[in-house]
Amino acid sequence: MKSIEMEGKTVDEAIQKACQALEASRDAVEVKILSSGTSGFLGLGAKPAQIRATLKVGAEPAEKASVPSIVEGGPVVEIARKTLEDILRLLETPATVEVVEESDRILMKIQGDGSGLLIGRKGQTLDALEYLINKIVHREDEQKKRIVLDTENYRARREESLVNLAHRLGEKVKKQGRPVTISPMNAHDRRIIHLALQNDKGLRTRSTGSGLFRRLIISPEKKSP
Repeated sequence: MKSIEMEGKTVDEAIQKACQALEASRDAVEVKILSSGTSGFLGLGAKPAQIRATLKVGAEPAEKASVPSIVEGGPVVEIARKTLEDILRLLETPATVEVVEESDRILMKIQGDGSGLLIGRKGQTLDALEYLINKIVHREDEQKKRIVLDTENYRARREESLVNLAHRLGEKVKKQGRPVTISPMNAHDRRIIHLALQNDKGLRTRSTGSGLFRRLIISPEKKSP
């Protein structure tokens, strides 16, 4: 009988990989769990699950078998949720985490009494937590679907505030004919302002500086002679 050993982030994932490798349905293989694996602490020190799958005698051919497939991004979603819940527990912040997987990102909504503290000044605490989650979860993930954290609908409110700021400063620049430099902000916030003004032919935007001190400058567009 054909037999293989397979690893995965979970036992189910390892079984699914084995079925694909053997080109057989789940019912056509016998599975022995060698190790259930561990998720580690905050996603660190995790060990994969390991199984041995053996093709049963007279198993259904691959053409007739229904081979299960691994849902793309599925394990990443669960690791992200578990990591965030671990961090919130360490911060002694009772909260629930709602996860919404979209085509280009994984949105994690935090709901709890301590949500305001998680936002911080201008979202700095939330941004730092989001950065940490992405670094922990995406250590070995090739897809690297961006993980976005939100609470109390802060991201939408922040975007609306930045768009309004962009338009106010844009009008000021056109009225005075002089550039305006905005205080340092992260790449995500700078991009919102860039996009808010990109269709205004009387203005141009650019970033200057580096790292945490990178700023955005709104300037009047030079008129052609």
